[in-house]
Amino acid sequence: MSDVQPNQEAIYTAVADRYSRIAQGQDSSCCTPNTKADVLFSDIYTTDTSHLPADITNLSLGCGDPITLAALEPGQVVLDLGSGGGIDCFLAAERVGATGHVIGVDMTPAMLAKAEANKAKLGVTNVDFRQGQIEALPVEDTAVDVIISNCVVNLSPNKAQVFREAYSLPARLYFVTISVIVPLLPNSPPGPTTPYPPPNTSA
Repeated sequence: MSDVQPNQEAIYTAVADRYSRIAQGQDSSCCTPNTKADVLFSDIYTTDTSHLPADITNLSLGCGDPITLAALEPGQVVLDLGSGGGIDCFLAAERVGATGHVIGVDMTPAMLAKAEANKAKLGVTNVDFRQGQIEALPVEDTAVDVIISNCVVNLSPNKAQVFREAYSLPARLYFVTISVIVPLLPNSPPGPTTPYPPPNTSA
């Protein structure tokens, strides 16, 4: 993005570095069951994930179940903001079926590589992964029905732009479901040195 400020660029870099390490098995996310929110997030999916390989479910970095909330239907086009290893894309693909399509956008090459490997492992044909930032989505050519996101928008330093970008997509969009984790912050606004990703605390 051409209007990214220096401190925002540092945040993008920190997030990308953190999630690259996660993809490589070297770190954990801010939103998963190894944090203080163990009890809340140990069973976040009401959507059945038992048929997915463990290396896919173990890379789930979300804090909610946007698939159930979205009530997806066959034939819909779904966009996942910050698709990571692809678990929500694969679950969405099952719901929208062969006549539907799912697009996962992630800025981290290591995560995209994991997602593509998982896609090949599952033999999924109606999912497309694209590299990009959720503030500047690489989906200008696609009319989207539903947008989902799972514990990613909270990592953006420009959340207003995330929503502006989402609502600038072609006209079919009618539903957005976003799960986020909200860090416990002091009463005063955070300064430019506030760590990203957020601390391992949640509201």
